[in-house]
Amino acid sequence: MKTPKSINQYSNYFKNTRRSFLSSLAMLPAGLGLMGSSSIEKQATKQNFPKEAKLPCPELFDIEGTYLNAAFTHPMSRGSAQAVKGYLDTRMQNGKSNYNMREDRTACVNLFAGLINAEPEEIAWIPSTMVGENIIASGLGLPGSKHRVVTDAYHFDGSLYMYGEYAKQGLDLHIVEPKNNKIDLEEMEAAITPGTKLVAVSLVSMINGFEHDLKALCEIAHAKGALVYADIIQAAGAVPIDVKDCGIDFCACSTFKWLMGDFGSGFLYVKKDSLKHLQRSQYGYRQLTAMDSHIFPFDESGNQPFTWKSGESTGQHFEVGTLGNEAIPALKYSLELLSNTGVDKIQAHRKPMIELLQKELPKSGYQAMTPADSTAPIITFAYENAAKRLKPKIEAAKINIQLYENRLRVSPSIYNSVADIEKLVGVLKSV
Repeated sequence: MKTPKSINQYSNYFKNTRRSFLSSLAMLPAGLGLMGSSSIEKQATKQNFPKEAKLPCPELFDIEGTYLNAAFTHPMSRGSAQAVKGYLDTRMQNGKSNYNMREDRTACVNLFAGLINAEPEEIAWIPSTMVGENIIASGLGLPGSKHRVVTDAYHFDGSLYMYGEYAKQGLDLHIVEPKNNKIDLEEMEAAITPGTKLVAVSLVSMINGFEHDLKALCEIAHAKGALVYADIIQAAGAVPIDVKDCGIDFCACSTFKWLMGDFGSGFLYVKKDSLKHLQRSQYGYRQLTAMDSHIFPFDESGNQPFTWKSGESTGQHFEVGTLGNEAIPALKYSLELLSNTGVDKIQAHRKPMIELLQKELPKSGYQAMTPADSTAPIITFAYENAAKRLKPKIEAAKINIQLYENRLRVSPSIYNSVADIEKLVGVLKSV
C-alpha cells in the first residue's frame, strides 16, 4: 500500500480508520447484565470472579460469537460490569451501597502507575488519549509556533490531523514514512534535527501493530534536546511498559481498549523532571490545594477577595473539573486483573495466535502489513476490497474483526484461544 507524501493527503489515507463506527458498535458483545450486591470484593467472591486470569478465560466475559477485535474496543468483563453496580446503587441513593469513589480512584491511579512503573503523582486523569496529547502540545506551546515536531505515518490519525493543522499555522512538521512495515529508527534519528521540540509516536500502531523501540528512540531524541510523547492506548495492558527504563517524557491512553475499562476515562503520564517544560493551558478546581475567601462573614481579612494555592503533581497541573465516574469501578476490577495476571503472561498467551495468522493467511493471498517479529496485540493484512468481499462470510460465522476497504485487522485477547484463530483462518481461506 502506498503511503501519501503530503500532509493534505493524510485525511484520505486514514479516512477509514474509524469508519462504520455505529455498525461496529452494534456488533459488540451483548449480555453485560449488572448483577446485585454492593461491595466489590464480596461481589467478586460471590460470583467467582477471580483477581487473576487463568488464560484463556472466556468464562470471565459474556461474549457472543468469536470476538477478535479488542483493538477496536475491548469487551468489559463480568467482574467489571458487576463492580459498576455498586456505583449505580450510590447514584440511585437506594441504600444498597457503601461505594467509595475516592478510594477507587486512588486505587486505579496506583494500579496504573504500577503497570507502567511510574509514580502515582506523575499520573493525571484525562477523558481520552487525544485530550492528553493536546495537553502536551498546548503545554509545549506548539499551536501557532514554528517548533519542529517529528512523528511517523503509523501514529494515530487524530494526532496526525492535529499536527497537520499546527503545520498550517507554521509548525515545522516531519512525518517519517514506513518501510517494510516498520518505522526505521535511523530515519527517525535523521529527522530529529537539533532544535526539535517534540517526537510524537504511537508505541504500538493501530494500523499494523508495529512497536517502537521506545528506549532507543528516547535516547536519540534526548541527546538532541527533544522531548518524547507516546500514545500507549494500543500498548497499555497488552505489552510490558516501563516508563522509567525507557525514559519517556509523556504518554497517555484511554482505558476502553487493553485496560478493559470503559469510555470517557484515561491517564496522562508526565515524568517528574519533564513537568517543568509544560505550561498549564487550562485551570480548574481540581488543581487547588487551598482556596480561601476574605469577603464573607467571619472570614480572615486579606488584601484580595480570594487567595488560593495550586498543587504540583501531574494531576494538579492538568485536571480541571468534574470527572466521569461510572468507568472507575469497572477499571479498578480490570486493572487488578491485569496486575495480578501479568502483562508478560498475556503477551505470551497471545503469541501463538499471532504467529498462526502470520503463517497461514499469506498462503491465501493476504499481504502481511505487520512485522514478522511483532509481539504486539495487533496483526494486519492488506486484501483488495476486504470489507466488501469478507464481511458476508465473517458475519455469517459470527466472527468480529476490524474490516477496512482494503485491509483487515485482527486483535485477540485473554478470552481467545488458538481455536478461535483456526476458525477465522478457515473462513478467510474460503473466500
